[in-house]
This record gives sequence, structure tokens and C-alpha cells, in this order.
Amino acid sequence: MKIKKGDMVKVIAGKDKDKEGKVIRVDRKNSRVVVEGVNMLTKHTKPSAQNQQGGIVNMEGSIDASNVMYLHNGKATRVGFDVKDGKKVRVAKSTGEVID
Repeated sequence: MKIKKGDMVKVIAGKDKDKEGKVIRVDRKNSRVVVEGVNMLTKHTKPSAQNQQGGIVNMEGSIDASNVMYLHNGKATRVGFDVKDGKKVRVAKSTGEVID
């Protein structure tokens, strides 16, 4: 997958289009990502040992990885792969710079 946990991304489709945020979690199997402050859901929780009060909790829902683009120097760019010194690295397509 071209998006990793901790990356800054921009949403390019859906109800939260043009929002930016940090990737919290990546689900490689289903090709989905959870982004901070994007696709907010309300979850009704019962009282438990961890949450004694219970009630309504706002949390982020997952979105498809194809609906986000990597942010490189504040601009959305596609991500490619290249082999440098025998290691596979991610590369920003717009500038050709190595991401990590």
C-alpha cells in the first residue's frame, strides 16, 4: 500500500472532500485507512469498566485508501516506488523526491 500510518493525506472524494489529516490506522487487507477528523461517526456505548458513564462517543470511521492522496510539502501528490541502494522506497511523483 502506498499510504502508511502517520502520513499526512488529503481526502479527494466523498462527503469530507478537501479535508486534510494524519493517518491513524491502515487496514491493508480491506484497503482502508482511518484519518484524523475525517468521516466522524457517533457511537452509542454502554457503561463498562473503562467507560463508567457510557453515552454517545464521536469517533473516526474508515474510508477507502483510493479516496486519499499523500501530502508532500503541502501539496497532494501521487506516490510511486523506486529502488535506491538496494532498498525499495516511496517517491513523490510530482517532485521525484524520496518520501521515506
